[in-house]
Amino acid sequence: MTDLSQSSPPVPTRPVSPDPNHLDVDQPLIVFDGVCVFCSGFVHMVLRLDRKARFRFTTVQSPLGEALFRRYDLPTDSYETNLVLVGGVPFIRLDSFVAVMSELGWPWRAAGTLLLLPRPLRDWIYNRIARNRYALFGRKDSCDVPPAKLRGRFIG
Repeated sequence: MTDLSQSSPPVPTRPVSPDPNHLDVDQPLIVFDGVCVFCSGFVHMVLRLDRKARFRFTTVQSPLGEALFRRYDLPTDSYETNLVLVGGVPFIRLDSFVAVMSELGWPWRAAGTLLLLPRPLRDWIYNRIARNRYALFGRKDSCDVPPAKLRGRFIG
């Protein structure tokens, strides 16, 4: 999987809330494009499958999401990847999907077989979907507001 922890991330240039340096690493975090129908659909799927309610979520459009993208040297002018933090380790592209599915347990953990594909092929597949996601699945005018019972799982 793509482990971004090898690079030394730059410090965010503007304050965020909560501070990305003080995130609880015991709870995995998904940073996603909140106006992307496909990305939001993925979050809704994780909410349904995450029976232990371990995952937290933030949009890349939020101050926290933007700060985390900057921290891991991801572009903040186009959001062609999501960012997943599991155990404090960042994952991007298809590896982020595998990291999420692995955390959900069996049978979702079987998505790990995607790691058998060579990295260039995995990245090529992911990039084709990411670059065309708005045309294929649509785009919303604004991010969803989660229902009251789920708001505590959305941060930033």
